[in-house]
Amino acid sequence: MAQEAMISSRLALPKQKQSPNLGIHKTASSVANLANLLPTGTVLAFQALAPSFSNNGECETPNKYLTTCLVALCSLFCFLSSFTDSFKAKDGKVYYGIATFHGFYVFNSGDWEGENVLQDMDLEKLRISFIDMVHAFVSLLVFLLFAIGSSDVQGCYFHQQGSHLEKALITNLPLGVGFLSSFLFTIFPTKRRGIGYTEMAASRTHQME
Repeated sequence: MAQEAMISSRLALPKQKQSPNLGIHKTASSVANLANLLPTGTVLAFQALAPSFSNNGECETPNKYLTTCLVALCSLFCFLSSFTDSFKAKDGKVYYGIATFHGFYVFNSGDWEGENVLQDMDLEKLRISFIDMVHAFVSLLVFLLFAIGSSDVQGCYFHQQGSHLEKALITNLPLGVGFLSSFLFTIFPTKRRGIGYTEMAASRTHQME
């Protein structure tokens, strides 16, 4: 009898209506999760400058140009940051640079002593690899989706009411791309340490000898 009463009470409960803002919250949370796959500096710079450049989504013609330049510059930085790396040399100094197709270009080689130390090292090991290209293009795609999903960019370029299909695409696309990006980053892990991670760079000393 008790089980029948519980079943009948569950059936008698009214179905909860789906909140109309559920899609908006879903999109916002998905876009926020994409930020974890991107360089922190790029995301912070975009989030700090986008409201001012786009006039909080109410764009005039100059605001559209400024927002476009902001998205382009952040996209370029996001793409190039996938090739940045750092390592600790034999002299105990941490060197930063960017990988190229032929080797590694060091930013802070400093005096001639630092250049002599680098000449004794095999910097060709740090040249651009296939995994670097995968991470660069995936990071670029994720950032563009993150930028388009922001309220400032949407208010600036997509302020008109779209169709149901367009709304569904904007709502679900960040979730799908975030899952795919996490999957690709797991299958193709990178050894790049970027710029500014001294402790991680120190762990790469043995790889450069």
